[in-house]
Amino acid sequence: SSFYGFRVENKAFKEDEVLKVETKVASDLPLRNPIITVMGHVDHGKTTLLDYIRNAKVVSSEAGGITQHIGAYSVQVNGATITFLDTPGHAAFANMRQRGANLTDIVVLVVAADDGVMPQTKESIKFIQNAKVPVIVAINKMDKEGVNPDKIKQELMGYGLVAEEWGGDTQFIPVSALKGTGVDNLLEAIQLQAEMMELKASPKGPAQGVIIESKIEQGRGPVATILVQSGMLNQGDSLVVGETYGRARSLVDYTGKALKSAGPSTPVQVLGLDGIASPGDTIYVVKNDREAKKVVENRILERKKLESAGKKKLSLEDFFGASDKSEKKILPLIIRADVLGSYEAIKDALESLANNEVGVNVIGGGVGAITDSDVQQAESSKGFIIGFNMRPVTTARKLAEQYGVDIKTYSIIYEVINDVKLALEGLLAPEKTEVYVGRAQVRETFNIPKIGLIAGSVVIDGRIERGCNIRLLRDQKIVFDGKLSSLKRFKDDVKEVKNTFECGIALENFNDVRVDDIFEAYKMEETKRKLESVPGSAVL
Repeated sequence: SSFYGFRVENKAFKEDEVLKVETKVASDLPLRNPIITVMGHVDHGKTTLLDYIRNAKVVSSEAGGITQHIGAYSVQVNGATITFLDTPGHAAFANMRQRGANLTDIVVLVVAADDGVMPQTKESIKFIQNAKVPVIVAINKMDKEGVNPDKIKQELMGYGLVAEEWGGDTQFIPVSALKGTGVDNLLEAIQLQAEMMELKASPKGPAQGVIIESKIEQGRGPVATILVQSGMLNQGDSLVVGETYGRARSLVDYTGKALKSAGPSTPVQVLGLDGIASPGDTIYVVKNDREAKKVVENRILERKKLESAGKKKLSLEDFFGASDKSEKKILPLIIRADVLGSYEAIKDALESLANNEVGVNVIGGGVGAITDSDVQQAESSKGFIIGFNMRPVTTARKLAEQYGVDIKTYSIIYEVINDVKLALEGLLAPEKTEVYVGRAQVRETFNIPKIGLIAGSVVIDGRIERGCNIRLLRDQKIVFDGKLSSLKRFKDDVKEVKNTFECGIALENFNDVRVDDIFEAYKMEETKRKLESVPGSAVL
């Protein structure tokens, strides 16, 4: 447009114009390999199954076998290729989904034939239903004696997974991950499901993909594992992902072999980014490093604008609200993990365990080993340290012993969440419940020198025990609520007096006892409380 003879142009930065995103009609595209995620309860054999597939079926190369863990690998089935994602757990994968990265085409749900549906099996089913992806059930541990696969099919019917032979559309494959029996059938079932889905993607044009995991390796710097979704990723491409950028200096596959390029459904490790990227973030190819830097600078600027816009003046109402919240018992934690995906998943899962009484505050940590500064921070905040697939450096271990800082190390996310949940339950104020013990009625009162008033009474219900709390009721009104000072049968002190028996009762610092008053004995019992199911406890 023109204004007083001048031509006006909108020179505002437009990210979409810089990022090379090509859209093509799906029907014209070639087929791509399916991407599979294996899920299930702890100890049901997910890892054993993946290890068997990896060792027996992985596409071999000159390098021979797998030389690095890059979070994904491919196997050959009847000439076709299947890509498996080896995620650190349900929580990490759900975290990636929240970022919009729906990577999985098919989920293999592993259920142990000798165990059945367990808590994490239910979580897996929720994930599958939310992600709207097909599922194949692998009934594992079929090598054990006396197992009944029909029992598993029956249980899973209650969750909408009905076996094909029972009129449903879910494939149930009996396997033994330990011995490898049935694994070929499982891979063929995956291939059959994938063929029906007709998964397509373009292998041409600039690549677009998703970060699976990201870490810093000594001597190599930031290393990102990317699953290419469309286009062709080439060595030397300029990349943008989240608030990091760089050039793909080298591409390495799951066997450690250097690649020149990687197409759709190919997992590849990339060196050359300037920092660690968040799992689930989309990676784009841009024209050059200058354009990549411009996109990242703009993203940082936009984020800071949003952050400053979100800050507001604290009102009195807010202050009082914050005061109430500050009474919560907060557990300070430092989390160290091997990859960013695990760190973020654990952090989100633990923070979501909070209720209005207790909560978790992740005060530090990140990717890498547990350091001296982590220990010092934990000591000053009276917190403790969680290491996920990470150990403390030698000096940090000694410092932790010196300061008395507790370092707990894990390799299963589920165990981290469970232990922290138990710790939070320990912070909850116990629930007190009153337990009725018995009643006695005053028949006569005696004033005894140096002792005070003794009420001669008869137990009319239950029993009276020494150590109980006692209420004195007069015309059903409470006139005293306290402790016994003595309980006697004749002249002897006794521990308890049962129904219909006579006794002498004296109260602590109270002498106004009259005939026909009622003593009511009760105990206060404390029970440990459990954390109620909160939204975050269902993180997958």
